[in-house]
Amino acid sequence: MMRVLMITTEWPWVPWGTAQFIARQAAFLRAAGVEVEVFAFQGEGNPLNYAVAWYQARRRLTREHFDLVHAQFGQCALLALPKRMPLVITYRGDDLQGILDNRHGHLTLAGRLLRRFSRWAAHYADAVIVVSGHMQRYLQNGTPMYVVPSGIDFELFRPQPRVSARDRLGLPQGERLVLFVGNPELARKRYGLASRAVALLPAAPPTRLIVGWHVPHVQMPDYMAACDALVFTSAQEGSPNAVKEALACDLPVVSVAVGDVAERLQGVAGCELCADDRPETIAAALGRVLERGGRVAGRAAVGHLDERLVTERVIRIYQTVLNGRAPS
Repeated sequence: MMRVLMITTEWPWVPWGTAQFIARQAAFLRAAGVEVEVFAFQGEGNPLNYAVAWYQARRRLTREHFDLVHAQFGQCALLALPKRMPLVITYRGDDLQGILDNRHGHLTLAGRLLRRFSRWAAHYADAVIVVSGHMQRYLQNGTPMYVVPSGIDFELFRPQPRVSARDRLGLPQGERLVLFVGNPELARKRYGLASRAVALLPAAPPTRLIVGWHVPHVQMPDYMAACDALVFTSAQEGSPNAVKEALACDLPVVSVAVGDVAERLQGVAGCELCADDRPETIAAALGRVLERGGRVAGRAAVGHLDERLVTERVIRIYQTVLNGRAPS
């Protein structure tokens, strides 16, 4: 059996925590027969936290047998260096694009340093994974590179009746509901932009913006079933999971052009990719989508992102790194 140490600074420490996609990948890898041990730590931009985590990870790598290390996010590769065994790094967005501050959405000094370190770390990897094609331009060092978006749990995210979902959540039946997923206090999510766009919609019928934040991950499909559309306004993303999960629920999506959203929405009638990020443009797109009503054929469009299929791709990358050996 292949044994992997997965290192991550992001982990769903609470039921509504972020990075559910990493926990999901680890769970599906285990279900596929890979022995995955997760080393999760909270770096929080503090060098001391990284130093302590580096020491703990090095002790574990010395005392236990692993076939390879999988670093989730570029900064986590630090804990695998100097390298003791094959290294795979998954880059997910901020690590290659840089961190934006929460006041003005500008690239921070820490973000610039993280971006530089992440690119440097790629030189020591045996393979790198990026979650969307547009991120490939940041890494041109010859290391084998694979585009593998985060997968979707199709058993959890699936279409459901709207009326019963609203009843479960205590949401009104007589209003149009637009879902915003993410922390409204993060500048890069641009909650204010989504709010202004919804405010520009006609007063009748009434439209309400629903914020999906501090919501247990297992309850998010209920919100997607209850709402009439997802609005996505982020200034920077790798491969946004909310958009893919909404499509898996057949929920119409209105989004600015960010990450790989254009690829996800291509050919899905009833969804709209906005030509710019002005609130008037987003409001007009929302108006058309809400007027159309109903669901979209989104699930079929993202079927290839079923987490089981993504897991098979990740395992093949592991095997390639291990000189083509099949897991023992």
